[in-house]
Parts: sequence; C-alpha cells; structure tokens
Amino acid sequence: MGTSLVIIMAFRNETIGGYLLQQVSEQLHCSVGVTAYNEEENIGNLLAALSDQHLHQVVIDEIIVVASACTDRTVPIIQEHMALDPRIKLIEQERREGKTSAVNLFLANAQCDICVLESGDTIPHEYAVEHLVRMFEDPEVGMVGAQKTPVNTPEHIVGLLSHLRLRMEHELCLEIPRLGEMIAFRKVFDFIPPDIAMDEAFVEALVVRKGMDVRYAPDAIVYNVGPTTISDFVRQRRRNHAGHLYLKHKYGYAVSSIQNRRVGKIALKELWGVVRLVWVLFLLAAIEVWSRALGWYDFAVRQDRHVVWNMAWTQKQDVQTIRRNGETRAEIRTEIRDVPAVQKTGTL
Repeated sequence: MGTSLVIIMAFRNETIGGYLLQQVSEQLHCSVGVTAYNEEENIGNLLAALSDQHLHQVVIDEIIVVASACTDRTVPIIQEHMALDPRIKLIEQERREGKTSAVNLFLANAQCDICVLESGDTIPHEYAVEHLVRMFEDPEVGMVGAQKTPVNTPEHIVGLLSHLRLRMEHELCLEIPRLGEMIAFRKVFDFIPPDIAMDEAFVEALVVRKGMDVRYAPDAIVYNVGPTTISDFVRQRRRNHAGHLYLKHKYGYAVSSIQNRRVGKIALKELWGVVRLVWVLFLLAAIEVWSRALGWYDFAVRQDRHVVWNMAWTQKQDVQTIRRNGETRAEIRTEIRDVPAVQKTGTL
C-alpha cells in the first residue's frame, strides 16, 4: 500500500518530530472603501493600484468608492474601472456632506468584518493591503495603520516641513500609533457620529474603548502628496488639530500627536540630529581645509607630486565582506525597530 505525501503550502512553518509541517493560515477577507471628491487626477491610478494588489493571505472582496458630489471626471473614471474589475462598486452622493458621511455610507454597504479605508488622494504600495490586513490574524487586533510617505520632493521650505512632519509622525507611531490616510479595522461599530471630523482618530478611540489593540504597520506604505504652499500646510494642520481637540473634549480621547511630551521628545531627537549634522559639517570643513593646506605645502614647498602614493592603509580591507556585514546590521536594526508590531491598548 503506497504512502501518500501531502504538501501543504504555508504562511507559517513549524517543525514537529523532525519533519517540516507547513500550515495554511485561513485567508482574511476585507472590504476596501475609498472616499473621493473631485479626484480625477488620481482616482484612476488609485483603483488600478487596488485592483493589482499583491495578495497572499488576504482577499479583497469588494472595493467601494463613495464619490461626494463630484463635478469633474471622477465618476466616469470610476465607471471605466468598474467595467474592468467587478469588485469595484460606486456610491454617489448628490451633495457634499463631509468625509464622515462618506465613511458611514461605506460602513453601511461593506460586507466584510474587516474594512480598509483609504483617502482618494493617495496611492497604496502594491503590498499595502496585505501588510495591513494580515495583522488581523491576531484576534486581539482591532485597527492597523499604514505608513504615510510623501512623493513630492523637499525642494522648498514647505516640502521640507511636510517631510519632517511625516518623519516625526513615523517615529511617534513606532512608539504609540497615530493612524491616518489608510487604515484597516474590524467592523465593531455601525457608524461614526456626524459631528466627528477626524474619522480615523474616532475609529481608534472606539477600538481602544473595546479593549482591542491598535497597531502600526510601517511596511504598509501609502503614498500621498504633501502641501506645497504655507497656506495649504497651515489649513491642513489647523483642521486636523481642531478635530483632535474636539475628540478629546467630547469623547475624552487624546491621539498621540496632541500628547505634547511625546511630540517634544521626538522633536528634541530631530533637533539633536541637526546639531550633530552641523558639527559634522564643521569638522569636515576643518579637515578639508587642513588637508588642502598640507597638499599646497607638498606642491609649493616640498615639490612633491605624490607619484608614489603615501597609502591610506585603513582603506585596504575586504570590501565585499564589509558591505555584506553592513547590510546585515541594517536588516537587524530594521527588524528590531519594526518587530514586534507597535500597539496601543487601553480604555477611554
């Protein structure tokens, strides 16, 4: 009688009795919601990116787009993509009622227990949904957020401010999550109160109140364009801060970005980095001036052209081994920084 060999494809591996048993994790199904208002420049690329997500443990059952009183070509572009991907569904609002209203429409129509919510002016990395949703394999997880990455280069002061703010926000999220732009959460509530402007922060508050974990997934990347003018930068930060203060005032929940001690700690870290950079630049300039002075002395006084080099012996090393060791150390630092997943628990 023959022996049957069953090979099971795996997401987790365990060694039992000397044999490798590959376990199949149950696939996680999710509904993706996109809120859009006059996003003709971006909505097509966004839907294409969602349709082409690289998924292994995760399944996207539906992509629901809520278009709020769009006056440009946003709706026709969505309809074009609906013909290409049957998972894409469109909900139109006749008048603009705010993002919270759009999110509530998505919640009312979402079929899955795990929901992914993304703004219409962003683009997800090809593995973003996978990295977000797979964390719900842990039943204690109630919400996960992606890392926001600006695509506009910091060539002017506002671009620098946007990059610096998001870098500080990333450092803050590694300590205590503060999520936005693209989030995933369990559907443990039916709607968001209409007076709430910061929907992601309110979802975070609800999840924490139910005793579930809030996680940050730095490997789930979502791209956006930061403000390019001072007025837009101030407008964005003003409305966000007002919304967070209202959430704290009415519901007693403070997001991490308005916890001044934590923000101040990260700001000091960035400031110390600037001080070190200035010191290194000064030291580099001093050494370069001294080296050029010695070179001038060799040329003008000693008449030494250095045809036979006076060798810098510390450069004579195994380059390949050092390069590989450096890459290994960088990978270890990344693993230490990102694992275990950053989480937040507690009650309101």
